[in-house]
Amino acid sequence: MLEISNINAFYGNIQALHNVSINIKQGEIITLIGANGAGKTTTLMSISGIVNPKSGEIRFNGEVISGKKPDKIVQMGLAHVPEGRHIFPYLTVMENLDLGAYLRKDKDNVKKDLEHVFDLFPRLRERKNQQGGTLSGGEQQMLAISRALMARPKMLLLDEPSLGLAPLIVRQIFDIIKRINQEDGTTIFLVEQNANLALKVAHRGYVMENGHITMEDEAQKLLVNEEVKKAYLGI
Repeated sequence: MLEISNINAFYGNIQALHNVSINIKQGEIITLIGANGAGKTTTLMSISGIVNPKSGEIRFNGEVISGKKPDKIVQMGLAHVPEGRHIFPYLTVMENLDLGAYLRKDKDNVKKDLEHVFDLFPRLRERKNQQGGTLSGGEQQMLAISRALMARPKMLLLDEPSLGLAPLIVRQIFDIIKRINQEDGTTIFLVEQNANLALKVAHRGYVMENGHITMEDEAQKLLVNEEVKKAYLGI
């Protein structure tokens, strides 16, 4: 479904990604783990068109998307939930969700999807007329995910969904991620510093160090890999 082939990305003269290749099949949850500054966020931004790789190629459902504008990539079925959530703080929950569906014309299905995200996150229904900036961190993360779902994506890119959240809220968010994958059939590419949690929900995983992919395997095998345990699982 997603083929990243030998992409190289730069910030000025600093190279952030070195010949990165990742493949994701339809229906999978794939996680990318690594330390801060490893290049994980740059990888997601390259997919969603925010960063243009200097070389290499990204294909989504067989079509080249590297070099396309972010709004065109969203229209093709890729939605990105960025690190730090980045909701619109002065807009209400409903207005944030409406913006998620901005490019859609199927109003009846938009209404159904709105009910669906409210079923996934009942707290948002209670807060629907509240400004986004007044929500708790966990509620803002729920809103960021829901806003992306309102675009009805085929693939969801999630960047650090557990960042800054209490353990109980993190477990709730990850339970919902599994539901979105299993019940809705949405493919998920998950970037997450909580490697233990990410590998427990993922089918396969990639390890990134200093802009290089250094390891790839089934998630369960990475969980018991000695190098991964020492470097990322605190064992």
